[in-house]
Amino acid sequence: MNSNLSVASGRRALDEERRGKNLTVYEIMHGNQCVAEINTAGLADVKNPPFCPYDLYLEAETDIDTRMNNLMNFYHWCASRVLTLDRQYAKEILNSIGVAQAVTDQDRAKISLSYHCVSLTDIYWVKKKTETIGFEDINLYDNPLNEAIVELSLRGKQMTVTNQELAPDLSTKGCFPKAWIRCGDHFILLKDGGDDAVKRELLASKLCQHFDFRQVVYQEGSYAGEAVTSSRIITSKEYSIVSKMAFDIYACNQGLHTIEECKRIDSETFYGMNILDYLVGNTDRHPENWGFLVDNKTNQCISLYPIMDLNQSFKSYDTIDGANCQTLYPEIKSQREAAIEAVRHVKLRQKKEIDPQIFDIAPEWKEMFFQRLAILKGADF
Repeated sequence: MNSNLSVASGRRALDEERRGKNLTVYEIMHGNQCVAEINTAGLADVKNPPFCPYDLYLEAETDIDTRMNNLMNFYHWCASRVLTLDRQYAKEILNSIGVAQAVTDQDRAKISLSYHCVSLTDIYWVKKKTETIGFEDINLYDNPLNEAIVELSLRGKQMTVTNQELAPDLSTKGCFPKAWIRCGDHFILLKDGGDDAVKRELLASKLCQHFDFRQVVYQEGSYAGEAVTSSRIITSKEYSIVSKMAFDIYACNQGLHTIEECKRIDSETFYGMNILDYLVGNTDRHPENWGFLVDNKTNQCISLYPIMDLNQSFKSYDTIDGANCQTLYPEIKSQREAAIEAVRHVKLRQKKEIDPQIFDIAPEWKEMFFQRLAILKGADF
């Protein structure tokens, strides 16, 4: 977040208010319910706190500091619904919609607000108070996507498209090329990243399916003659996801401990994630690719969402201990230690024996996998 620019913007807005200029009022929507309002001078009205976004903190106080904080929080939340510039082809996407390279939260927020901040991760969106538009008009579950977006997102091909058409891909996190496509009544996520990343994710997914933990299944797909992985969407109009990073903001404001909440709500998936990450040597369990599944009727977390994102697997295979376990941060434990602890809590839950021939496409990873599996079997008592 560029706080200096955000603060300057907030001061300008307050100056405009003092001079009697009109201010824009934004409504933060959850489906068709307005849960909060904020104007461009930072004055907020939280109408339904239990249904507000987990990672958006607003206060109704009228002092200048609070209102500036509200603006910064709002812009940051909007910006989080646009991809970050470290994602491959991000610059091509921005160029294609005629937007300057976005470097600040306010820049990215403008892009997100241009298509009402819609996303395929949840049912939040934003509209100006003067707009007469409903969730049914703009949500991505019911409204068609332009097939051009698939070409742009996966291959970086520049073309003229609208912000609205780009919405699902601008709000898909990660550093590898990816795109959503509609397939009947659901969406499929295609992920590229080169043959190596695709091979890692496919093999890791096949191995993980031998264990009884909730997980996203990745299958082999193709796009324009090149290999990609394919997986079904895990969200809908009924269920949303909240990343661990987003939940951390909520936990901080509510005096909660995120990891303890993970274990309380869904210890099976939390520990299963540590087991599978150790077995396949996954080094990419950052706090934006795991988190909570939310019931949209109540906006309450009901479980962790299925274990996902495996295209950086087999990268901690240089030692038997693996890398540091990312899910337990700031506690420092190796993936091996975290997996052994997990097995003692929820068991290994292996459903069937693993045929060594599964490693024919990558024999260099076979020995380490079975060594790690033997260690966890030894801890499963």
